[in-house]
Amino acid sequence: MKKRILACLCAVVMLIAAVPAVSALSGEQTRAADTLSTLGIVNGTGGQSGYALTGPASRAQAAAVLVRLSGDASVAAKGGYSAPFKDLPAWAKSTITYAYAVGWVTGTSDTAFSPNAAVSGNAFCAMLLRMLGYDDAQGDFTVSGAAEFARHIGLTAQDYSTGNFTRGDLFELACSALIFSYRSGSQTVVQRLISKGIVARSTCNALGLLNTQLTARQISDRCTAAMFQLDTFSSQDYFDAQTPSGNASGFFISEDGLAVTNYHTIKDNIYATATLSTGEIYPVANVIYYDEDIDIAVIRVSTTSNKNVKTSGFAHLDLVGTTELHTGDTVYALGNPLGLGLSISSGIVSDPSRVVERYQLPCIMSTADISQGSSGGALLNVYGQVIGVTSGAYVYGNSMYLAVPVDPVLSADLSAAGQSLSEVAKLQAQKDAAAQTSES
Repeated sequence: MKKRILACLCAVVMLIAAVPAVSALSGEQTRAADTLSTLGIVNGTGGQSGYALTGPASRAQAAAVLVRLSGDASVAAKGGYSAPFKDLPAWAKSTITYAYAVGWVTGTSDTAFSPNAAVSGNAFCAMLLRMLGYDDAQGDFTVSGAAEFARHIGLTAQDYSTGNFTRGDLFELACSALIFSYRSGSQTVVQRLISKGIVARSTCNALGLLNTQLTARQISDRCTAAMFQLDTFSSQDYFDAQTPSGNASGFFISEDGLAVTNYHTIKDNIYATATLSTGEIYPVANVIYYDEDIDIAVIRVSTTSNKNVKTSGFAHLDLVGTTELHTGDTVYALGNPLGLGLSISSGIVSDPSRVVERYQLPCIMSTADISQGSSGGALLNVYGQVIGVTSGAYVYGNSMYLAVPVDPVLSADLSAAGQSLSEVAKLQAQKDAAAQTSES
């Protein structure tokens, strides 16, 4: 008897539940403060009260943390920089002046910085993004949307766009930035601190900042921003009513919008949209590459959202394929099961090369749970790299979930302009009709 395979494309349309904002636990903020204190970035006596985690973060404190995080505190202390502000306290004058001179902070007026005023989450995100090389003047982000953009690129999984921004929030966000790369992609913040001799590599190793193997929590925090819910529309009527006829998953593999999903998620559809964890929605522009037999497709997502807001880039994942994949390896599945929002599951590889009748290439079989709607999601190794695209499961099996290997994408030509979804649908219809004619 043939084993029945269930494709995980969810045809029941459900509203996405964007990843909710979660208030950080004080224990996490204490750990973040302890990490920064060990690195000499913040001062405190330890514990929640010692760091005054629940108190509001001031603009002066934000600037001081920012400059120390950059590794430029000694440069700032040497002076030689100027700022027009008349209200700077002695302890923060050099850091604020330096941060202003290099364009990371601005004043509240032509002559005032307001150092004791509370800093908002958006304001600190804007400061941090500038330090990382993003430029609001060039349109990379807007100050009012800086916190959302920080989530958009995976700098943080928390939503700092509303509410009071505490010292604990400041420390947690600064700590998450340690393992984030500069805009140029040359190195992470902590790697820069090491290269400048500000902190010791052994200390960073002891703090776990240089670990290449990630926990499930770290996979979720770092990789979810690159995932999206894929809503598909099989007719103009569905699209006009904004009622998806299908629901699946996908993930970005480049900053400019290249993304991967299963072919069966886009088959016979004429429109599609990608909804990020932030709730932003971007239309699918073209299909760059597809192969029905291995059930994989590379699409290009527009960089202009449905609200006509252009993004400077998407968070994206690295592809490594299955060359070094073995039975027993830990894997993580990221996707959009049942259309309920992006989620993560973990498991082990039970067979890295399972021959399945439906697919031309052997599949990865693992115990990482997927459900309808997970089609097109990412199967990751412990380093946060993509090894496969979650695709289906044995209906009558237990923990027998399938992913198609991502290897074909590594060798595919992705430089073409591509075709629209409707053009691909027409070509597929012609192919299917020709196949039926030849059979008859």
